[in-house]
Amino acid sequence: MSNGYDYDLLVLGGGMAGLPVAMKCAYSGMETALVEEDLLGGTCLNRGCIPTKTMLRSAEVANLARRSEEFGIDIDGSIEANMDAIVQRKDDIVESIREGAYENVEGNENIDFVEGHGVFESPHEVQVDDQTLSADRVVINTGARPAKPPIDGLDAVEVHDSTDLLDLDMVPDSLAIIGGGYVGCEYAQMYSRFGADVTVCQRGDRLLPDEDPDVSEVIETAFEDEGITVQTDAPVTALSETDSGIRVDADGADAITVSDVALAAGRTPNTDGLRLEDVGVSLGERGFVETDDSFETTADGIYAIGDVSGPPMFTHSARDDADLLYRHLAKDEEISTEGRTVPWAVFTDPQVGHVGLTEQEARDAGYEVGIGRQDFADQGKPKALGETEGFVKLVTDADTDELLGAHVVGEQGAEIVHELVLAMELGATAEQIAETMHIHPTLPESINSAAGGVHKPS
Repeated sequence: MSNGYDYDLLVLGGGMAGLPVAMKCAYSGMETALVEEDLLGGTCLNRGCIPTKTMLRSAEVANLARRSEEFGIDIDGSIEANMDAIVQRKDDIVESIREGAYENVEGNENIDFVEGHGVFESPHEVQVDDQTLSADRVVINTGARPAKPPIDGLDAVEVHDSTDLLDLDMVPDSLAIIGGGYVGCEYAQMYSRFGADVTVCQRGDRLLPDEDPDVSEVIETAFEDEGITVQTDAPVTALSETDSGIRVDADGADAITVSDVALAAGRTPNTDGLRLEDVGVSLGERGFVETDDSFETTADGIYAIGDVSGPPMFTHSARDDADLLYRHLAKDEEISTEGRTVPWAVFTDPQVGHVGLTEQEARDAGYEVGIGRQDFADQGKPKALGETEGFVKLVTDADTDELLGAHVVGEQGAEIVHELVLAMELGATAEQIAETMHIHPTLPESINSAAGGVHKPS
């Protein structure tokens, strides 16, 4: 072992960053300890990406069944959500993937898997229950959990969070979701399609505040068309139990009473209790671990990757963190996150795919901006699918024609945006995209049309 320690590497947390960095480093010959107090796979596999998208698919099927007459298909009887079956399907899929993760760890001869809660004793020592493990280098990947906003009465009423919404055995009669970001919007549409009367309480002036305002408008309209009530500029101030349910008071909106309330108001890092301050690891204002662009903390030999170090908090960026850090730890490569292209998606219906700058962000950065837009309503394939909501919007540098950002809101938006992710990564111009032959009729040919119409807005 390095410098007489028990291990070359100790990874604290087996999420979607910690698990792959431990596996890759161990396969390269590094003696590795992987410490996890809960389940391998972290939030994504157990409480996030996979279970939510599995249940969103059930909600999508219910919605399509209700729309069957639109496509000339007759379905007799009502469309009901069987929550026991929906949750069981989700559990089966998650368990099958998780079993594979455990098998991979157990089959790696250079990994010691240690179950328990790890706490730093020194920069090179972590206590896990009644044993102390030492390592030359330590990686923190303890993730994040749902945040609890300062709301009067929050602790006095029973509220759901993004974790237990995955396990409900019945559809709430009425559900108020506090927060109109990615998580709140996905759950709002899911439970609306399962049959709940849903209200989204958003403190900001629009849903999905990190998106282009045009994108937010499409999602808000889609929600309202489905019967979801959207309250914006309405920060929730108090919750209280009444004889008829939970009363939700918000500034700028009338009070409502609902059977259930769910929190989707951001995430807070799992850094409390690790004794990071005792080993020289600095935390930011919101408690996230501070790192440089090569994942090093303020303590020598300690790194942090994934959600615990703050935005971008996506599984794909966590996996990229793991790959970059592996290349540094095992191959001694110089690494940096500076300038990397990080796309993301919102799995509402219509879906949102996003990469790069919004139009306003590009202007704020000093660019002369070019805009290309193609509405799905004017394209053949969306009409054939009956999915005409949304558009493709390209943001370019008007001087060089290079792509600065792209937004796809519409059917399969999270899938088709990848063409634009690659275009940005390779420095493609709008003209090059426009001159690339696209199959007809497809959804991505909307990208071709948008690129061909790039212009400076008047």
